[in-house]
Amino acid sequence: MCELFGASSSTPRSLSRWLRPFRLRGGESADNPDGWGVAFWSGAYPNIEKSPEPGWSSTHFLQLSESLASDLVIAHVRKARHPPVPSVENTHPFVHACCGREWVFAHNGLISGVVESTPNPSFHPVGETDSEHAFCQILAGIVGTYATDDHQPWLNALNRLADAIATRGKFNFLLSDGRILMAYGHDRLHYLESSDGRGSFALVATEPLAGGQWRPFASQELRVYQDGVFLARNFPQGFDQPSPESPDKGAE
Repeated sequence: MCELFGASSSTPRSLSRWLRPFRLRGGESADNPDGWGVAFWSGAYPNIEKSPEPGWSSTHFLQLSESLASDLVIAHVRKARHPPVPSVENTHPFVHACCGREWVFAHNGLISGVVESTPNPSFHPVGETDSEHAFCQILAGIVGTYATDDHQPWLNALNRLADAIATRGKFNFLLSDGRILMAYGHDRLHYLESSDGRGSFALVATEPLAGGQWRPFASQELRVYQDGVFLARNFPQGFDQPSPESPDKGAE
């Protein structure tokens, strides 16, 4: 049922070690043959590459997985559920403008009722997926609290929205405003925090990909990273800023 991969790093770096096996999750080593997409940043705006073809057999995805170097990435391989027919419009990641920034979102799971809910006039889904409708609901819910200099209010709002949407089904997602990477683990997500001679980096994936000490998300846990550094996490109980676990050294 779709899979996610995200990366946040202090410097642009090659992610081929992890993108190679992730690409194969798109129809070869896992049953996600209905499209692939990668968002990566080089400056303030995201570059979006995606296709409704199977990721494992895509020459373009292969080339991208070998050549891509970035400090912020969100990737997705799709198992089409709603609607069941692959198309570019319904392929993740999705992008929408909000609060003066370009936001990118990718989701794993199936949410009931979200497509039928009344849309917000400020945010219009391009495709038909429950995922993009949920994305628009999230942006509508945080627009009044978002600020680049104070994360706590809008991250609390984001966590409340995510918890509410998760009651309708399965809701694992990656989200970014181009500065920070937010990852919400409803029932199936893992993270790896590490550092090497080039700085810190954090990876998030539906299933552990390559070597390193991957850890599972707690249920309904929101983890936040900036420049490869752990910033905060949210649970249903509220906002928290614990000391992160000691990162693995030399994982790349």
